[in-house]
Amino acid sequence: MMTNDASIIFSTVLAFFVTLWMTDAALAQTENTPRSRSFSFSYGAEILDLKPGDHVAVWLPIAQTNNRQQVELKKTTAPAQVEQHTEPQYGNRIGHVQWKADREPARLQLQYAITRSEAGTAPPAELTNKQTAQFLAPNAKVPVTGRPVELLADRSLSPQPALLGRQLYDLVEDHMRYDKSRPGYGSGDAVWACNSQFGNCTDFHSLYISLMRSQQVPARFEIGFPLPAEQTSGKIGGYHCWAWFHVAGEGWVPVDISEADKHPELKEYYFGHLTPDRVQFTTGRDIELVPASRASPLNYFIYPHVEVNGEVYPKEKVKLTFSFSETDPAQ
Repeated sequence: MMTNDASIIFSTVLAFFVTLWMTDAALAQTENTPRSRSFSFSYGAEILDLKPGDHVAVWLPIAQTNNRQQVELKKTTAPAQVEQHTEPQYGNRIGHVQWKADREPARLQLQYAITRSEAGTAPPAELTNKQTAQFLAPNAKVPVTGRPVELLADRSLSPQPALLGRQLYDLVEDHMRYDKSRPGYGSGDAVWACNSQFGNCTDFHSLYISLMRSQQVPARFEIGFPLPAEQTSGKIGGYHCWAWFHVAGEGWVPVDISEADKHPELKEYYFGHLTPDRVQFTTGRDIELVPASRASPLNYFIYPHVEVNGEVYPKEKVKLTFSFSETDPAQ
């Protein structure tokens, strides 16, 4: 039988270890809880050098809610009503507005409230035959034969999609270098990326999708905007994109190879995970605008497409402004 002093010591030690165990359990739970970011996001454009009477038409990508982000379009500012449409191939939402110019410049702004969660493997575990065919088919700049596939010559490739996905993730990251100091990057041309061995996110992920599809693994392209991880507000310079590949019975697996190349310490993480420091706007390539435009299909769709008097308007006459500000998710 314990003495009072021994009992007190025993109880104190037991309480200490219980507290330590609870703290460790709480930390483990926190680490396993997907991170998220809540923020306001502003998508803005000014159409410059318009003349009175010009007929202006603008197509805009519209962010949507999915299992990785909650999206609410809070306010739309435009010279006329923005109508929303859904293109049938990927289900992207497209805003369309047209008007006759009476002043210059013309401003458009979409203001969102968004909560974005960290992403891992996502449903569906099985694809329909139509979806499988869609995400195995080539795009204009994402072939499934030819030069990119030459990178696979004399390589022993796994027949298991998950292992193959990692092999080709490593291959693209080794083959490419994130570099925007020279012209030519950004068109998402898998052949160009293969030959140049440098580029931005579109080039990395176009090459990856090309290689995965060539091995009969469905893969898809997503594009949106990055949020600086170390900032709570500010302007955003441009888009960011990433890719997913499909494993039957498990679902869609995300990869962000260009970020892995920029941040080698996160290479393991970016195979199978996406940070919440982003917002997605559209899926897919060769986008057919709705209603139809003179320029359809678009290579990818993230910036406004503008036509004036039935002709595609020069990009340098469209001033873009994107910004975000962190918000309290409890509000």
